[in-house]
Amino acid sequence: MKKTLLLMMSLSLALFVSCRHDSETMADRFVEDLLQKMTLEEKIGQLNQLSGDYRQTGPNRVSADKIAEIEKGALGSVLNVFGAETTRKLQEHALKSRLGIPLVFAQDVIHGFRTTFPIPLAEAASWDLEVIERSARIAGEEAAAAGIHWTFAPMVDVTRDPRWGRVMEGAGEDPYLGSQIARARVRGFQGAGVGAVDAVAACAKHFAAYGAAQAGRDYHTTDMSERTLREIYFPPFQAAVDAGAATFMSAFNELNGVPATGNRFLLRTVLRDEWNYGGVVVSDWGAIRELVPHGYAADDRDAAFKAILAGCDIDMESNCYNRFLAELVRQGEVPEALVDEAVRRVLRLKYDLGLFEDPFRFCDTVREQTVLADASHRLAAREVAERSVVLLDNKSGVLPLDAGARRIALIGPLAKSERDMKGAWSIQWDDRELVSLYEGLTERVPVGTEIRYARGCGIDSSDRSGFAEAVAAARASDVVVMAVGEAFDMSGEARSRTDIGLPGVQEELIKAVWATGKPIVVVLMCGRPMTIEWTAEHVGAILCTWWLGSEAGNAIARVLYGDYNPSGKLPMTFPRSVGQIPLYYSLKNTGRPAPDDHAISYGSAYIDSPNAPRYAFGHGLSYTTFDYSELQLSTDRMSVDGRMVVSCTVTNSGSRDGEEVVQLYVRDLVGSVTRPV
Repeated sequence: MKKTLLLMMSLSLALFVSCRHDSETMADRFVEDLLQKMTLEEKIGQLNQLSGDYRQTGPNRVSADKIAEIEKGALGSVLNVFGAETTRKLQEHALKSRLGIPLVFAQDVIHGFRTTFPIPLAEAASWDLEVIERSARIAGEEAAAAGIHWTFAPMVDVTRDPRWGRVMEGAGEDPYLGSQIARARVRGFQGAGVGAVDAVAACAKHFAAYGAAQAGRDYHTTDMSERTLREIYFPPFQAAVDAGAATFMSAFNELNGVPATGNRFLLRTVLRDEWNYGGVVVSDWGAIRELVPHGYAADDRDAAFKAILAGCDIDMESNCYNRFLAELVRQGEVPEALVDEAVRRVLRLKYDLGLFEDPFRFCDTVREQTVLADASHRLAAREVAERSVVLLDNKSGVLPLDAGARRIALIGPLAKSERDMKGAWSIQWDDRELVSLYEGLTERVPVGTEIRYARGCGIDSSDRSGFAEAVAAARASDVVVMAVGEAFDMSGEARSRTDIGLPGVQEELIKAVWATGKPIVVVLMCGRPMTIEWTAEHVGAILCTWWLGSEAGNAIARVLYGDYNPSGKLPMTFPRSVGQIPLYYSLKNTGRPAPDDHAISYGSAYIDSPNAPRYAFGHGLSYTTFDYSELQLSTDRMSVDGRMVVSCTVTNSGSRDGEEVVQLYVRDLVGSVTRPV
């Protein structure tokens, strides 16, 4: 009898699997049949998302009894819950609901899960799409092994204001580079496709123009022409659609007077109608309720009304749909067909994830232990970190470090830091697993080399009492390495800054050490472009290492010694001062182009600063040199829908192996509308 039952179950499962892949019609039929069985309240439950207890990224409005919500089918997805065993237990509760519809578990897996990779802005500095895809692939594999189905990444917002803390999550200022990276990250997270047990569903965020918040202040207003929106801010999102991103997230900001989460133009006209996007749209944390303080909705009920009409499918953490949507439908203000439309998309996501086939397919504790312990992931993290480093300056030629330098002073508040190497938006594990610069350098220096460490000062402190020790260490050494920059929580969400210079008295520390006359290498650890004008003018060598993740110290040490020749290029402009912001490479020429100097000449220029940035988009040096020759065009004219091939020969003319990112910039000199330089 047991054998017969097992055979019947196997045949049933095989039939279901076969049907899943036969056609879209079968999937649609399954979803439609289930939808017809659902009450209005059960439908709305699928559109309700609440947070677990791991991390809160906004005002917490979680129900006091989440388990009861789950068991009555009033909750369709949960964020901030992970672990194969934990998610299995919650899924068991979901199967107790009347229709047994499984939950989706979501998490902000931004730059790694168990293994932490460089922050996304750092990875963008690699300009290496294979490396970026590999990083997302490993992150997706690890997250899926821990019971996660869905990541709220990649962030594909174009951003041109480094005061905005969330620049660390994106790919920088350029829509073309950003589009290529959006595709790579979606492919990496989703692997062979949504439903593979070693992958997660991706979420392109934040739609749209969140990265253009006025004054670089998080959650602030965005106002721009439709031309700018379509030419600069839409392309990475459209690239994510083309790459098959399973979901989208609406943005916190208002756009031209209408908040994005209630914006029909964005969510219906562009995303659904123009781009033919069929995936789920989820609000950001509490964004539906925030339609009220925006001044766009009168109260939470009105917010639910406007969000569902605009096209927002899932309500994350505001509970507006759960409280008011049924009433709105029954009173005839919201057509139930509109609710059905949103629920279909949610059910289809669960179907594609294979959760109706096996709700526990992502809850394998053996796979979790095996995947999260995979040593090859650490090696990959180090390689990605090495490629993310940008050599900003090497005027003194002090880099790479000479093996003959037997006394090294390692100075600065970030020299021994482990937690800060992880950066913002990282999953919390034991910080002792992170490799600090001190640890990495100690492991790498030649035998017999002495490292003299001095903290010097705190990251954001006015205490100068450690200066004397730092200066003494510098004087007693052959070369100085200074680890300065931001703490991990100085960039990220809700981490806007008006001053993006070195915090505290760090620059004073650099000046004090520079006065010793010793050769100095500044290692800049940060989550955004920073203003380091004095340091850039006076210090001979500067490495921008961003926040590099689990293997930060090892990667930086290898770059310092030339084991890896840095090849990173800036994905975002470094201004000379905050007064130049916004500053990006593709500015307009104006009717009075800037003169060569900044004297008063009635050109578009400052009287107290050059127009040019300190370090431009695309800047990045190497320990070797490259010569470009034989530049050729396949044609001297190109039609609007034509194609041109540009070719050249690149030769390594230096003494070290190295890699070069070849960049080509074009401009339409005369057009029906003006074009950027």
